[in-house]
Amino acid sequence: MSPAMPSTAPSGLNGGNLSAGVGTSRAGDVFQLLRDGHARTRAELADITGLARSTVAARLDALAASGLIGPAGEAVSSGGRPPSRFAFLPTTRVILAVDVGATHVLIGLTDLSGKVLSELRESIDISTGPVPVLDAVLGHCEQLLVQAGRHERELVGIGIGLPGPVEHSTGKPASPPIMPGWDGFDVPAYVQRRFATNVLVDNDVNIMALGERAVYWPDDENLLFIKVATGIGAGIISGGLLQRGADGTAGDIGHVRVPRGGDVLCRCGNYGCLEAMASGPAVAAALAAGGVPASTGEDVLELARRGNLAAIAAMRQAGRDVGDVLAACVNLLNPSVIVIGGGLSSAGEYLLAGVREIVYQRSLPLATARLRIVQSMAADHAGVLGAGRMVIDHVLAPSGVERLVAEHQQP
Repeated sequence: MSPAMPSTAPSGLNGGNLSAGVGTSRAGDVFQLLRDGHARTRAELADITGLARSTVAARLDALAASGLIGPAGEAVSSGGRPPSRFAFLPTTRVILAVDVGATHVLIGLTDLSGKVLSELRESIDISTGPVPVLDAVLGHCEQLLVQAGRHERELVGIGIGLPGPVEHSTGKPASPPIMPGWDGFDVPAYVQRRFATNVLVDNDVNIMALGERAVYWPDDENLLFIKVATGIGAGIISGGLLQRGADGTAGDIGHVRVPRGGDVLCRCGNYGCLEAMASGPAVAAALAAGGVPASTGEDVLELARRGNLAAIAAMRQAGRDVGDVLAACVNLLNPSVIVIGGGLSSAGEYLLAGVREIVYQRSLPLATARLRIVQSMAADHAGVLGAGRMVIDHVLAPSGVERLVAEHQQP
């Protein structure tokens, strides 16, 4: 399969489904009518698209030859031989979904419906640089394919989430603060040296937003995913589309100044940033300064789980700090759901209580009338689910399906 670079257009979550009644002659557009999993006959597709049945039959033959669709039984006959039905076959191709964190990597093998077939988690150190980290990731990808008994020719794409800003149109990290040596590194090109397939790269919070919404909130078109961990960031879905901004930095709320920030220096060089006050390391440092033994976010979580009152109070204050920033986001974007994820969110209600306290107090009543603030249900799987969804929406879009059909037709 020849490599393809990602589109610069924002990735939607509905895969560009074709609206009923819109005529088209491309196999990729006809396929959109089958992406929902419902089987349809040639006659039904011809009625929906307005195409001749012979044209629909030709498009279905091309899609079937590429392995994207297949027979799905017969419809009820109105006289004569029952007509055949066709449906999407999501299990014929696979995707590698990679969630790279500061100290770990989680890799999932999914089918084209987003179902995770197998997973592999390993420790890594993002600061060792792109070559050793990506070499390790590629080795684990090969291992997953072998263990699942899937051939490389079945692979249609690799989605990668990185813990820093990414220029999505090129897949290159852009001055990531905790990733020395990664700035401007051509991640897709490096990966494609080993796997000749689509490679899409994005910020980890963006893919978490995609994964959480696709699996748990598919009917909510306005959602914020907030990651509170070593860093703090937001994935913004508005009108059903992931919003990356002009340069891919939309949602970088970790470097918004918070009221009690004062003269606390952030690693970005500014003072009073949310990340310097409410991230895992920041909360741990505040506890340590008060005589409570804590050096990492994990230490804070363990203390809170054991009922340490200082840790619980610190977690709730971190939630208030996050809420200070989110109150402005709620007034500006009017989401229906705010999902709190990342390492510190596993403390459950302690962090969420602080967030809710401030958001409901300081946001406009109309903006919070139907607002839900919830803990991530995907938890640490959100990144893998979203990386897979990012690739699915790319390769199953009409243009992506056209490429798959054309590749199969090549001698």
